[in-house]
Amino acid sequence: GFPTGISGAELTTSARRQAGRFGAEVIATRKAVKLVAGETGTARTIAFGDGGEIAARAVILATGVDYRQLRVAGCWDNPDDPECSYVGRGVYYGASVSDASECAGEDVYLVGGANSAGQAALYMADKAKSVTMLVRGQSLEASMSHYLIQRIENHPRIRVRTCTEVVGTSGDDDHLTGLVLENRTTGDREAVESTRLCCFIGAAPRTDWLKEVVAVDDYGFVLSGPDLRGVVGWTLDRPPYHLETSAPGVFVAGDVRAESAKRVAAAVGEGSMAVMLVHRYLAGA
Repeated sequence: GFPTGISGAELTTSARRQAGRFGAEVIATRKAVKLVAGETGTARTIAFGDGGEIAARAVILATGVDYRQLRVAGCWDNPDDPECSYVGRGVYYGASVSDASECAGEDVYLVGGANSAGQAALYMADKAKSVTMLVRGQSLEASMSHYLIQRIENHPRIRVRTCTEVVGTSGDDDHLTGLVLENRTTGDREAVESTRLCCFIGAAPRTDWLKEVVAVDDYGFVLSGPDLRGVVGWTLDRPPYHLETSAPGVFVAGDVRAESAKRVAAAVGEGSMAVMLVHRYLAGA
């Protein structure tokens, strides 16, 4: 539905306008700092940083994640120098199968050494002139599945450069044109031409304010539904609904949920499903 991509800000603005047309109340410029979840049938209370609070019988958590960005000039959205960012103009965080057709004939550079980076390298190499993986560590073995490593090693258009990181960028007013790479062992630097850099360096969920209320996995993502089995003691007679957290009546949707797909379409689908489950919860609460 977004042939040229869409930023998070643009998508959020459109969603907010649509919510307003349906009569939803939107509270802006206030930060949620605490969630208090009582017994089933009682209110859940959200406290704000300004001292205010709001109560509701059910809550949906859709706080998303903060995708880690390379703290290299041109590779991150620097609020002090926004015009010098190539994010969305040659520097991309993550990639999908559809991106492969856009990089036909290009020399693609990819940062990361986990499975997501390896999978992206393989499907982008089908169309790209070449794909170079830049890995900070000494090998891929510590962070990538063996079957992916074998496929990457056997692919004629994929090259892996270990102990290497991006330390600089170059470009014109519109797009990225080159990178500066540094060998972390020797300190040697090299300038290379590149119009596409894809980064796979992880994401951090916005759950610091929730960890004492709902169960999260080892990375801070919120557990829900079947994933709660064997992790927390569920006290109700019924099993948790699919997107329900360890706190009855508190649901989760989108990227902040453990094992989510990290895609716009998946997040939107989970949001609509969560609303349906809230109605089911309220009917039985």
